[in-house]
Amino acid sequence: METLAHFGDGGPGPWILFFPLIWALAIGAGITLLRRTVWRGRRGPWRPPVEDNSPIAVLGHRFASGEIDEDEYWRRLSVLDEQFGRTRKGGAA
Repeated sequence: METLAHFGDGGPGPWILFFPLIWALAIGAGITLLRRTVWRGRRGPWRPPVEDNSPIAVLGHRFASGEIDEDEYWRRLSVLDEQFGRTRKGGAA
Protein backbone atom coordinates (compact mmCIF):
# COMPACT_ATOMS: atom_id res chain seq x y z
CA MET A 1 0.00 0.00 0.00
CA GLU A 2 2.87 2.36 0.71
CA THR A 3 4.25 1.65 -2.74
CA LEU A 4 0.95 2.50 -4.41
CA ALA A 5 0.41 5.78 -2.60
CA HIS A 6 4.09 6.83 -2.12
CA PHE A 7 3.44 7.38 1.56
CA GLY A 8 7.05 7.10 2.74
CA ASP A 9 8.73 9.54 0.34
CA GLY A 10 6.44 12.57 0.68
CA GLY A 11 3.75 11.51 -1.79
CA PRO A 12 0.06 12.21 -1.48
CA GLY A 13 -0.53 9.51 1.13
CA PRO A 14 -3.00 6.63 1.35
CA TRP A 15 -6.02 8.97 1.26
CA ILE A 16 -5.51 9.28 -2.53
CA LEU A 17 -7.07 5.83 -2.84
CA PHE A 18 -10.43 7.26 -1.72
CA PHE A 19 -10.85 9.35 -4.91
CA PRO A 20 -12.14 6.40 -7.00
CA LEU A 21 -14.64 5.66 -4.22
CA ILE A 22 -15.82 9.28 -4.19
CA TRP A 23 -16.23 9.27 -7.99
CA ALA A 24 -18.15 5.97 -7.87
CA LEU A 25 -20.53 7.39 -5.25
CA ALA A 26 -21.07 10.58 -7.28
CA ILE A 27 -21.77 8.66 -10.50
CA GLY A 28 -24.09 6.25 -8.66
CA ALA A 29 -26.02 9.15 -7.11
CA GLY A 30 -26.36 10.81 -10.53
CA ILE A 31 -27.67 7.64 -12.15
CA THR A 32 -30.10 7.09 -9.27
CA LEU A 33 -31.42 10.65 -9.61
CA LEU A 34 -31.88 10.26 -13.37
CA ARG A 35 -33.67 6.92 -12.95
CA ARG A 36 -36.10 8.39 -10.44
CA THR A 37 -36.93 11.50 -12.47
CA VAL A 38 -36.10 11.86 -16.14
CA TRP A 39 -35.77 8.28 -17.36
CA ARG A 40 -39.14 7.23 -15.91
CA GLY A 41 -40.94 10.21 -17.39
CA ARG A 42 -41.62 11.86 -14.08
CA ARG A 43 -41.46 15.58 -13.65
CA GLY A 44 -39.21 15.32 -10.61
CA PRO A 45 -39.67 15.33 -6.85
CA TRP A 46 -40.00 19.12 -6.73
CA ARG A 47 -43.17 19.23 -8.86
CA PRO A 48 -46.49 17.72 -7.85
CA PRO A 49 -47.99 15.10 -10.18
CA VAL A 50 -50.55 16.34 -12.67
CA GLU A 51 -54.00 14.90 -12.07
CA ASP A 52 -56.40 14.43 -14.95
CA ASN A 53 -59.86 15.30 -13.66
CA SER A 54 -61.60 15.19 -17.03
CA PRO A 55 -64.98 13.45 -17.02
CA ILE A 56 -63.68 10.68 -19.27
CA ALA A 57 -60.77 9.98 -16.89
CA VAL A 58 -63.11 9.96 -13.88
CA LEU A 59 -65.38 7.52 -15.71
CA GLY A 60 -62.39 5.29 -16.45
CA HIS A 61 -61.36 5.33 -12.79
CA ARG A 62 -64.89 4.44 -11.69
CA PHE A 63 -64.96 1.52 -14.15
CA ALA A 64 -61.51 0.34 -13.05
CA SER A 65 -62.48 0.42 -9.37
CA GLY A 66 -65.67 -1.56 -10.02
CA GLU A 67 -68.19 1.16 -9.18
CA ILE A 68 -69.92 0.75 -12.57
CA ASP A 69 -70.23 -2.21 -14.89
CA GLU A 70 -69.11 -2.47 -18.51
CA ASP A 71 -72.51 -1.66 -20.07
CA GLU A 72 -72.89 1.49 -18.01
CA TYR A 73 -69.29 2.46 -18.81
CA TRP A 74 -69.84 2.25 -22.58
CA ARG A 75 -73.18 4.01 -22.39
CA ARG A 76 -71.78 6.92 -20.43
CA LEU A 77 -68.63 7.05 -22.56
CA SER A 78 -70.70 7.43 -25.74
CA VAL A 79 -72.52 10.39 -24.16
CA LEU A 80 -69.24 11.98 -23.04
CA ASP A 81 -67.72 11.45 -26.50
CA GLU A 82 -70.60 13.39 -28.06
CA GLN A 83 -70.50 16.13 -25.44
CA PHE A 84 -66.74 16.70 -25.30
CA GLY A 85 -66.04 15.97 -28.95
CA ARG A 86 -63.33 13.37 -28.62
CA THR A 87 -62.68 12.05 -32.14
CA ARG A 88 -60.77 9.05 -33.39
CA LYS A 89 -58.57 8.75 -36.46
CA GLY A 90 -60.51 9.21 -39.65
CA GLY A 91 -62.83 11.84 -38.21
CA ALA A 92 -65.51 9.48 -36.87
CA ALA A 93 -66.81 10.39 -33.45
